[in-house]
Amino acid sequence: MTSYEEQIIKDTADYIKDKLEGEGSGHDWWHIYRVWQLAKHISMKEGADTFKVELGALLHDIADWKFNEGDEKAGGREAKKWLQSIGVTETIYDEVAFIVDNVSFKGAKVENTMKGLEGMIVQDADRLDAIGAIGIARTFAYGGFKQREMYNPDIKPEIHESFEAYKNSNSNTINHFYEKLLFLKDMMNTKTAKAMAEERHKYMEGFLKEFFEEWEGNK
Repeated sequence: MTSYEEQIIKDTADYIKDKLEGEGSGHDWWHIYRVWQLAKHISMKEGADTFKVELGALLHDIADWKFNEGDEKAGGREAKKWLQSIGVTETIYDEVAFIVDNVSFKGAKVENTMKGLEGMIVQDADRLDAIGAIGIARTFAYGGFKQREMYNPDIKPEIHESFEAYKNSNSNTINHFYEKLLFLKDMMNTKTAKAMAEERHKYMEGFLKEFFEEWEGNK
């Protein structure tokens, strides 16, 4: 990476940190930081363009649809605006905006629209941070932020067939494991991320087993 690219990455990290630090839903600066580090690790293993990967990782939640009235293009617009303001070329900011607009999970039965190795790596890194111990913590943080029930056995999980159905779901937090998180291991794009997802997935399965045993008063 050139010194110019390194400065762009530093400026972008500083901008995002200032924008998202202290956010309470699990989509804060430290989520961005972890995805950034994961993406760099995967990129090195997979031989991708690290500059594009790092920009995509840093900007992937710049304007998440969940906090922008369901607008799935808000992130790409904001990413492009920022990158234009610091002099990044059109080719780069268009590719990064595409990554930002297509990174999100949109339902268990909704086709993944991500293309290109760099975008797939950013998506993998984001999905890795949604599972395992940190994924569990973030899930409950978001559920509390949205004032959702922790669990309600009378409300069953729904396997969403469209993004609209997924967007409009207001299910309880435990159902989110069955509607999204437990699918992510098999949705990883790269060989590196697939291997990393295995242990995190098993950790979630162990947590859910313990949760339901305690819920029923069996231990």
